[in-house]
Amino acid sequence: MNAIPNGKGHDGPEEITGSGDGENSHKTENSASNLPESQEFLAVDDKKTPRFTDFEGKTSFGMSVFNLGNAIMGSGILGLAYAMANAGVVTFLVLLTVVAVLSSYSIHLLLKSSGIVGIRAYEQLGYRAFGTPGKMAAGIAITLQNIGAMSSYLYIVKYEFPLVIQAFLKWYLNGNYLVVIVSIAVILPLALMKQLGYLGYTSGFSLSCMVFFLISVIYKKFNLPCPFTDFSFNVTAHSPIVNMTDLGGQEDDSQFGTYPRSIHGDLLVHFQTAYTIPILAFAFVCHPEVLPIYTELRNPTQKKMQHVANISIAVMYIMYFLAALFGYLTFYGEVEAELLHTYSRIDPYDTLILCVRVAVLTAVTLTVPIVLFPVRRAIQQMMFPNKTFNWPRHIAIAFVLLTLINLLVIFAPNILGIFGIIGATSAPCLIFIFPAIFYIRIVPKEEEPLRSPQKILAACFAGLGFLFMIMSLSFIIIDWTSGTSKASSAH
Repeated sequence: MNAIPNGKGHDGPEEITGSGDGENSHKTENSASNLPESQEFLAVDDKKTPRFTDFEGKTSFGMSVFNLGNAIMGSGILGLAYAMANAGVVTFLVLLTVVAVLSSYSIHLLLKSSGIVGIRAYEQLGYRAFGTPGKMAAGIAITLQNIGAMSSYLYIVKYEFPLVIQAFLKWYLNGNYLVVIVSIAVILPLALMKQLGYLGYTSGFSLSCMVFFLISVIYKKFNLPCPFTDFSFNVTAHSPIVNMTDLGGQEDDSQFGTYPRSIHGDLLVHFQTAYTIPILAFAFVCHPEVLPIYTELRNPTQKKMQHVANISIAVMYIMYFLAALFGYLTFYGEVEAELLHTYSRIDPYDTLILCVRVAVLTAVTLTVPIVLFPVRRAIQQMMFPNKTFNWPRHIAIAFVLLTLINLLVIFAPNILGIFGIIGATSAPCLIFIFPAIFYIRIVPKEEEPLRSPQKILAACFAGLGFLFMIMSLSFIIIDWTSGTSKASSAH
């Protein structure tokens, strides 16, 4: 996928000149002399000036929204009700709103930097800002973050798919075999596609599966008793639980449900509430996918791609809030870190919930190829920076990545700690730190001095990223030392 400098539409090769708007006004500053020849930034003439290549984006606006929305949407939606139970509805809504706005601003910084230097690759922005160390840092962060995300999706396949098959077909199949089958039959063919835009249809179907999940959560809120009758309790005791409103109409949270509130012990209340902030921050990680989607957008402009990002974030914002709200209102303090597990406590063979499990499995499976694309691009940028597109290498990288992830999921019984460290370091870099410092370095001082409001705001944004990183690492260390290990991945 080749770059189209400055985000303008194009009909063919066209040399960038020094005239025009602010994005096109940097002649020598934006020259290609500092950039390696690569897939994302290909043709250079003898004046070392970037030129348009013959790649023309063909992905529609709607398909781009589907792709970016699917990149944002992850398994973290299953844990947002738990986050709301810990933070409270109002606090959760405020934090969710702040994080959504910050994510949109972060994408703005990426697109502005990309437009100035005519680069459509996260790693190449790092190269333009800080040379080879910047490119390597961005590539490593993208690789670690997305490998962790893909592994978390396949963990859901490993542990949830056997339960679904057992409930519907009455026979059990080992989850490790199912991970391999799904990877070969579904994920690998989609991951071998040359362009990310082709996955727009699968992204749309994946999002529709999550919409079905959301509708089911809302429906169950009005069709389950409150407090709910635990399945195991009902089977052994055959005794319904007294309704909390029978004795005067006031609900007593201390009597809710049948399980003790051990996971919400008093000593952990503030700790679990603080966990909500990084959970929500990481729920909007999509930044490695932004520039590839921008590259393949039909008639791309910075404003158009920002609209794609804003719509995707807004849709995910609404879905996140509704899923968290109705999941929380169904179970209140008894909601578990994985929402579907809480429904299983009522009836593990509930047909609707089983269908929801299938929908969630479908959604996370179809998300893996979307997340794999930036990893492959990062590897190509780090290991083959001067090579054009090559089918054998394209296929080999996808195959090796999926093989590695399958081995991790199958043979590592508990790698949550490793992925926790990865998520706490790479996610703040990709969301906050890198977009801000790339922006400060790339935008010329003539256009925005270092003390301009825009760059001061970007510096504060980078500082916020460092704060998130320190906070997340602290939570993980506290979690390990306390022995609770209840941290949930947001993506």
